[in-house]
Amino acid sequence: MKHARIAVVALALVLAGCSDSDSPAPSASASTATSSVPSGSSSGSSGSSDSPGDEPAPTDASDKTSPASADAKLTVTDIRTGRHENFDRVVYEMGGTGTPGWRVGYVDRAVQDGSGNDVTVAGGAILQVLIDGSAYPFDSGVEPYSGPDPVLAQPGGSVVVVTGSGVFEGVTQSFVGVAEPNTPFDVYALTNPTRLVVDVAR
Repeated sequence: MKHARIAVVALALVLAGCSDSDSPAPSASASTATSSVPSGSSSGSSGSSDSPGDEPAPTDASDKTSPASADAKLTVTDIRTGRHENFDRVVYEMGGTGTPGWRVGYVDRAVQDGSGNDVTVAGGAILQVLIDGSAYPFDSGVEPYSGPDPVLAQPGGSVVVVTGSGVFEGVTQSFVGVAEPNTPFDVYALTNPTRLVVDVAR
């Protein structure tokens, strides 16, 4: 009888082990956390996830460039800002096809492409953001960003204001007012939805 009980217990343990090994492992996406733009951010509409995380502060203030994909036809649908521990974030959300390219760097004056008119930008420095692969709404089939313009950032940070999202000859032009000259920044793209992100060190 004692041996029979031991056999039953052993069989139960074996079955339990098989059950665990047959369970599907959690997917990487299920264990990946995403965070939304902080509640203190300014936005033309409610924020999508911009993955703030705990990234380090940018360290390079030189110009940043990257080409757009050949099939890019993108229209800016939202502009928002966020405050993070090591940087302030500007997000240009886009709809359409392809992936954006960019040319981002500091300029002495904010001059509107096409018209040549000066644009007033608050702050101690002006970061010009040119988004390549842009398209007019009638080409992209996407409803464009409708304001506010300018987007005011949370006071006291490195980003002061974001102004303009006009398209001229396949390029969206925008200006970011930065509190101090030569503040380091990073630029990169995110997907789902398509976004161009500019992080400015604090």
